[in-house]
Amino acid sequence: MFSNLQYCTRCCMPETQEGITFDELGICQACQSSEQKIHISWVDRENSLKSILEDAKAKAGNNYDCIIPISGGKDSTFQLHVLTQIYKMKPLAVTFSHNWFSKTGWYNLQNSLEKFNVDHIMFTPNRDLVNRIAKRSIDGIGDSCWHCHSGVGSFPLQIAVKFNIPLLVWGESVAEASGRASYVNPVRKFDREYFTKVSAKLQPSEMVCDYLSERDLFPFLLPTAEECEKAGIFGIHLGDYIFWDDERQTEFLVKHYDWKETQVEGTYKCYKSAECIMPGMHDFTCYLKRGFGRASYQASLDVRNGLLTQREGFELSETHDSVRPESLDYYLEITGMSEETFFEKMAQHRVKALQNTEIPVKSKTWKNRERILPYPQQIIEEFNNKP
Repeated sequence: MFSNLQYCTRCCMPETQEGITFDELGICQACQSSEQKIHISWVDRENSLKSILEDAKAKAGNNYDCIIPISGGKDSTFQLHVLTQIYKMKPLAVTFSHNWFSKTGWYNLQNSLEKFNVDHIMFTPNRDLVNRIAKRSIDGIGDSCWHCHSGVGSFPLQIAVKFNIPLLVWGESVAEASGRASYVNPVRKFDREYFTKVSAKLQPSEMVCDYLSERDLFPFLLPTAEECEKAGIFGIHLGDYIFWDDERQTEFLVKHYDWKETQVEGTYKCYKSAECIMPGMHDFTCYLKRGFGRASYQASLDVRNGLLTQREGFELSETHDSVRPESLDYYLEITGMSEETFFEKMAQHRVKALQNTEIPVKSKTWKNRERILPYPQQIIEEFNNKP
């Protein structure tokens, strides 16, 4: 905890989380949403979902009923289960590849495609482009992952327009994660720029620099508003219509679909962002900017769900958030940036409330179980090293 920050009186989130609001008792919107969740008629919500899906199915004809943006992670795998096994939809699975797949993540993606027998389209930006964008990303948004934030928003929309598939189905509700919405007032109107506003922050044109051209960044352009309107594009989050429980859903996927967890840097959980080698880097930059990382976020969810006390949550946050990740070494290698320069750049992105506060960084004293190298590169190494 940082003594100069206001924290939610119930969970572990500080005032520096983007979009956070507190009520008169100092309780954050996400905690308020967790209370709303208990009193919602989920039967009524599911009936609304059925109506949306039946309408999409009726209008699809021989086309796909909807698009499910998937990564192979726990949420998108559960989305595939719900849409194909329960509601008998014919979705088109669409993946924007960050090109940083972990070994476990690559398995989970391929396993889900085999288990659910869905058609699949994936776009993978080339390695050199990813590396250059990662370098620019620190300057632009104080985060290594602009290409992923931007791509997961733009590519599914591009496919929706090209294939004339109006409905896109995402996973957890925004109410689960932040103060940008609640279960009482969810995100109902689809906004094509949602991922830009929430995570990418910058348009492709704003990422142009001496080593990134508009032509390089063309794949990240959103379809125009006119194109989206003509195709009737709209999106929903399943978590606004069915009771969403990360822990139970992960247990279900492990048991019934052989979904695999893995060690994730920067936290004590083994399922969120298991598909990527770089979540530790992403969350470390959040910690350097805002004073909290993934452990704080997940501990807050556990506090809301009654799995931890607030004090236990803060202890986990202090144990994990400030640890320098191994993925920083990989980031420095692919960008040619020095560690000193990296920390100098991150200091420029620090929020105002922490500008005169020391942000402690601890050395990591254990080796990550999974190798911090994109799995495709691991495969190439393996074959090249065979006698």
